[in-house]
Amino acid sequence: MKHRLSIVLSGLAAVAGGTAIGVAPGRAAIAAPASERTRTFAIGHMTCPTCPITVKTAMGRVAGVRSVKIDFGAKTATVTYDAKVATPAKIAAASTNAGYPAKVREH
Repeated sequence: MKHRLSIVLSGLAAVAGGTAIGVAPGRAAIAAPASERTRTFAIGHMTCPTCPITVKTAMGRVAGVRSVKIDFGAKTATVTYDAKVATPAKIAAASTNAGYPAKVREH
């Protein structure tokens, strides 16, 4: 039992330190798929602190969306998605249909 526990703890220490076998320090253990994209959307009508919850939920329900980060102050949503499944148009439409017009923000 003690031996097994020490192996688990040493494994946790390696992960916490940012290193793992076969992975360079500071690198993610799993590479993002080649079809993964990130887009930032300008979001309209976000006027109260609960509005971002609705936007995040609507965008997050689009098939292929991996993450949604809302910046209430900037009135933007940054979305990471699988381009093989989702499109910026579908993501924007989900927010727009929830009452918060969204447009892809050009960099």
